[in-house]
Amino acid sequence: MRIKIFNTLGRKLEEFNTINPNIAKMYVCGPTVYDYVHIGHGRTFVAFDAISRYLRLRGYTVIKVQNITDIDDKIIKKSQETGKDWREIVDYYSRDYIDTLNQLKVKIDIHPRVTQHIKEIIEFIQKLIEKGHAYVAPSGSVYFDVDTYPNYGELSNVKKEEWNQGEEFVKEKKHPYDFALWKAWKPGEPYWDSPWGKGRPGWHIECSTMSTRYLGEQFDIHGGGADLVFPHHENERAQTESLIGKKWVSYWVHSAFVTIKKEKMSKSLGNIIPLNEALKKWGPSVLRYWYLSSHYRSPIDFSEEALEQAGSSLQRIKDSMAIIRSILSEGPKSYAKDEDIIVQREIINNLNKFHEAMSTDFDTTTALSHIHEIVSIIFSKLQYSRDFMGAMLAFEALRQFNEVFGVMDEEFYPTYEKISKVIDSIIEIRNELRKMKLYDISDKIREELLKAGIRVLDSKDKSTWRFE
Repeated sequence: MRIKIFNTLGRKLEEFNTINPNIAKMYVCGPTVYDYVHIGHGRTFVAFDAISRYLRLRGYTVIKVQNITDIDDKIIKKSQETGKDWREIVDYYSRDYIDTLNQLKVKIDIHPRVTQHIKEIIEFIQKLIEKGHAYVAPSGSVYFDVDTYPNYGELSNVKKEEWNQGEEFVKEKKHPYDFALWKAWKPGEPYWDSPWGKGRPGWHIECSTMSTRYLGEQFDIHGGGADLVFPHHENERAQTESLIGKKWVSYWVHSAFVTIKKEKMSKSLGNIIPLNEALKKWGPSVLRYWYLSSHYRSPIDFSEEALEQAGSSLQRIKDSMAIIRSILSEGPKSYAKDEDIIVQREIINNLNKFHEAMSTDFDTTTALSHIHEIVSIIFSKLQYSRDFMGAMLAFEALRQFNEVFGVMDEEFYPTYEKISKVIDSIIEIRNELRKMKLYDISDKIREELLKAGIRVLDSKDKSTWRFE
């Protein structure tokens, strides 16, 4: 079954064909590290993580780049407001960002920082100047000449009279809608030397430079939040295609906002929820489940009730795994009844529908509904029939679900640390039983542990253990 993906450029569903067979190259815009990342950022991180996970499940080798913007107007402003060095601010909030990614189990293959690529950025800008797409202003700032790119506005569908860049209009621009590639130095700001004088990169040039540096001149998916379509991605596309002279990105993909009481999160409304706080309260699995319970292109409204419901729904899936493990531990039967075969087909059918949904623009909402159908079958039928093959099929369906959703790793891949803690507790209980001279019970525990591949080593004072 072919994967189809909604392309913001053209606003239609398109068949997914990678530039290089079986290799999917993806660039996702990361945060500007001047404050804590919030639950809106987390939605984007998890959405594109699920997309990359599904591509891997389907056999693609995924190369995913997600940048860190570590020099920007907002960082400089924060430095001025707090009196802290800008590098201290960047280091602090970068650690918070990386920590939240790790907790959310979001995999990034390459994590470039802007300040590590100043040389490449300067070279990129210089080439744009040489090709007549950019110009140096008297101040030493460099601007992209939007009128030299005939396709400007196609990605965002924003009309020319609305091409406001969000930058202060200065007389040195040829057009009010031209945007800065290089910003001339102002006293008190960090700077780097360039052919045009001291300064620093503009926002948009960073991602063009780093994406082409690590993924090549053309790649498959460029993603980010819907708020980046204009001007950020529009400007990236203009400057990059002006430089390389051909199509740059095959599929532009954007995730919708997280809202609170149907309003977009914003600092002015005071409704920002830091992601680290949400992780502490609900945990990574519940947050991932909640994010992915809605299609990535649909807004998702935050509420305490929604997170609690997500936790309950996820727990039901986890509880079904206990039934599956119990059936599998009993071993196969010598025969299957007709009703068992019917149930097996129901599970296979729902797994196929899971893939159909994920293959249609990564529709996690519909995909999740079919997983819950399988869970219902586990509770209502497999729990009583004890059909081994049905349990095997259900186990595989939930495994594939988890490969994409990443919410049940502990059910499938228990870590050594967790196992060790459980065994240590059992050994401690056994030691107490030995002190009480209840040797028959302690010997039974030792025998059961040995059956599980764990050998208990008794000494005069205490017992230890090792895997066989």
